[in-house]
Amino acid sequence: MRAERTQVLAGNVFAIGDAQGDMEPDPRTPTGLFAYDTRFLSHWVLTVDGHRLNALSRVDVAYFETRFLLVPGTASHYVDADVSVLRHRSIDDSFHERITVFNHSSRPAEYTIRIEVDTDFADTAEIARPARRAARISARTGEGELRLRYERDRFVRETVVTTTVPAQIDEHGLTFRVTVEPAGTWAADLHVDMVIRGAGGRDLRAGITAHQQRVRQAMQQDLADWLDRAPTLVAENSALGGAYRRCLVDLAALRYTPLAYAGRVPVAGLPWSMGLYGRDAMVACLQSLPYAPELTPATLRMLALGQGGRLDDDHDEEPGKIVSVFRYGESAAFGEEPTALYFGAADTTPLFVILLDEYERWSGDEDLVRELRHPARMALDWIGEYGDLLGDGYLRYQRRNLRNGTVNQCWKDSPNAITYADGREPAFPRATCELQGYAYDALRRGARLARQCWGDPAYADGLQARAAALRERFNRDFWLADREYYALAVEPDGTPVDALASNMGHLLWSGIVPPERAARVAEHLLGPQLWSGWGVRTLGAGQQRYNPVGTHLGSVWLWDTALIAAGLRRYGLDEAAGRLATGLFDVALRLDGRMPEVIAGYDRSVTKYPVQLPSGGYPQAWAAGSLLMTLTTVLGLDPCGENLLVDSALPPGLGRIELLDVPGRWGHSDAYGRDRARHPARIR
Repeated sequence: MRAERTQVLAGNVFAIGDAQGDMEPDPRTPTGLFAYDTRFLSHWVLTVDGHRLNALSRVDVAYFETRFLLVPGTASHYVDADVSVLRHRSIDDSFHERITVFNHSSRPAEYTIRIEVDTDFADTAEIARPARRAARISARTGEGELRLRYERDRFVRETVVTTTVPAQIDEHGLTFRVTVEPAGTWAADLHVDMVIRGAGGRDLRAGITAHQQRVRQAMQQDLADWLDRAPTLVAENSALGGAYRRCLVDLAALRYTPLAYAGRVPVAGLPWSMGLYGRDAMVACLQSLPYAPELTPATLRMLALGQGGRLDDDHDEEPGKIVSVFRYGESAAFGEEPTALYFGAADTTPLFVILLDEYERWSGDEDLVRELRHPARMALDWIGEYGDLLGDGYLRYQRRNLRNGTVNQCWKDSPNAITYADGREPAFPRATCELQGYAYDALRRGARLARQCWGDPAYADGLQARAAALRERFNRDFWLADREYYALAVEPDGTPVDALASNMGHLLWSGIVPPERAARVAEHLLGPQLWSGWGVRTLGAGQQRYNPVGTHLGSVWLWDTALIAAGLRRYGLDEAAGRLATGLFDVALRLDGRMPEVIAGYDRSVTKYPVQLPSGGYPQAWAAGSLLMTLTTVLGLDPCGENLLVDSALPPGLGRIELLDVPGRWGHSDAYGRDRARHPARIR
């Protein structure tokens, strides 16, 4: 059984420890205190009189704040404990812990309180793939602080631990020798600054007072404002309302401000992906447009700033390509991992255009569309130039970085994810089916933007023609007529890769499927091979490599299922969409509102409960967004000029729901739905 983990986070600054709040290295998960892809504390252990503590209770105040009530000794001694400890932890740009010791005896008591401190300044990429590390770390004490420092050329990181009360400080921690009166208390505030040295060695991190003020006022108010700006969900099923709020809070927790950019953008998720991932961020923005549209402009601008401008094999960079991952760690800084700016994804570039257009549809913000005209046109050009590796009109991928580049550069990016039904792997460059749907959608949306916002009808006509040609060619080459579903991919010679996979559900979302084929695609998506009862399996049961706990070979990804549900509704397949929505809602309700990134593909009738996989973290931006997107789908929310249309089709058992104050170019509107309601309505 895996040990319980606790966490506090604020954007990409986070701390993961055990049930008592202690942090010690664990090869299975990145335990410790992290900021910007570096571990600043690897060891943080509290003892009283040399004894480790055990938890009586824990209260998670907010995603950035938690409290532990602890006692020394084993469970059998709790009833006799004459001392207890309250450990109050909070995080923002720095880490803070207030330790309060309670003397429950009738006499004065002397205690030795010790915090053991150590760090390795490891890169998160290094933790995921452990190797021998020869880091030379210096420790210096003085002036009431412990300062740990790591320096490699101009890459400098420091951990600075300070305290509000006198302590004996050594290179391995802080010791407090205290006397507490009968029924009295003793308290100390411990503060950890994570110093990232920039030009001139300057650091702008906050001190203890600033941290406390920010957590008590600014962060609490920021969360309250975030929730207040989001639409209000009123549901007959109160648990659904709780799940909705939790997903909004998860998204709030995953916002961070990059070092070189002022806006807040979503990181992918805890624990391994606490950086800007282009695909994850854009999907989360698409999912949250009716709920938190403020995420999108900052994300688009940040991705445009990092857009590819040259040919660079090490980073899989090409002119016009949108970044896949942006990291700050040591391995990226020195080129040991191609992740400082890595472009190894074929779907991020069309998704950039799709998100830009969808944001304009919801917000009416043509100024942003004009501002990003050049990056958007570069992205559209990349689809037809560098993305078309064989000149056959299909968007394909093949890594340029042969040393450590990503092999599969679609959303199913594990090395063995793209396979024939019999287990063979196709040759490169690979053209997966959903990439063609994204490209088609991006071309059509680019044409709309060119015509409406850029004043370039000739360019719009060219994009529209490219989209029409791609749609015709795709439906000729990818459709398996004898099986009546779309191939997972096609080989360089045009041979279709016949695996039955969830990818074809994305084709409905993109609109590349002819209406007469949509129902047959839906039958496969909801058939016994792909449908688990909780969601759509990534690979169908019966395929040679099917594995219900395989990352992309049979597990269920919630964002994948949510996108497919939206596609089913696009084609009027309301009952099928409702079944997927019910599965996703049931996952949320059974997990107390938590939406994990990935669950096992076991049939629901077997497990009776959604089985979370350790490979998927929590919280995850696009997992939290999947519940929001599903609400949008069942309510049928769709911008139409200056109005928001609603065409609700709620699945049985959901009862009545109301979504109030949906923001958009119309100001704020309300949407209503009841079980299987089918009547379109223009709402105020």
